[in-house]
Amino acid sequence: RVAVRQQTVGDASKAIHKSPSLEKIFRQAERVVNLETTLLITGESGTGKDVLARWIHQNSERSESPFIAVNCGALPENLFESELFGYEKGAFTGAAQQKIGLIEAAENSTLFLDEIGEMPLSLQVKLLHFLENGTFRRVGSTKDRKSNARVIAATNKNLPEEVATKNFRADLFYRLNVISF
Repeated sequence: RVAVRQQTVGDASKAIHKSPSLEKIFRQAERVVNLETTLLITGESGTGKDVLARWIHQNSERSESPFIAVNCGALPENLFESELFGYEKGAFTGAAQQKIGLIEAAENSTLFLDEIGEMPLSLQVKLLHFLENGTFRRVGSTKDRKSNARVIAATNKNLPEEVATKNFRADLFYRLNVISF
């Protein structure tokens, strides 16, 4: 399983679809392409949620910057925070040098959080803080940093059900704008 991948410019600028329901979804996506809003794409596995996220990025004003994707289900919980937010030199054993995280790497671009329903609860609150304030902290730092990364998330889970069972934060769910397949 690939946890992080970077797409090149031009990968998904033209969507190919024939179904009326997909046409409706792409019309909905066209309306949000250049809005600075966080999106949540929901749908069954294999429906092309990642394709829609790439299409939104490629048709946005951010398309000149790389599309950065992370599979939340493929990252071990103990590495998730440092991958997303980065870390300072000496923050933990083995942190021999500073590392920027994916949020910082996605400056002026799009960060795609695939399978956000798999994100550990402890990190959901930190992601929510970033989405609300545009700031984050690297692991081991006391300094807030800013990023204007646009977040597009996707899941095949029923997040309202996950919220009801307390497996997903309600405040994070309500912060996301949903596009459904």
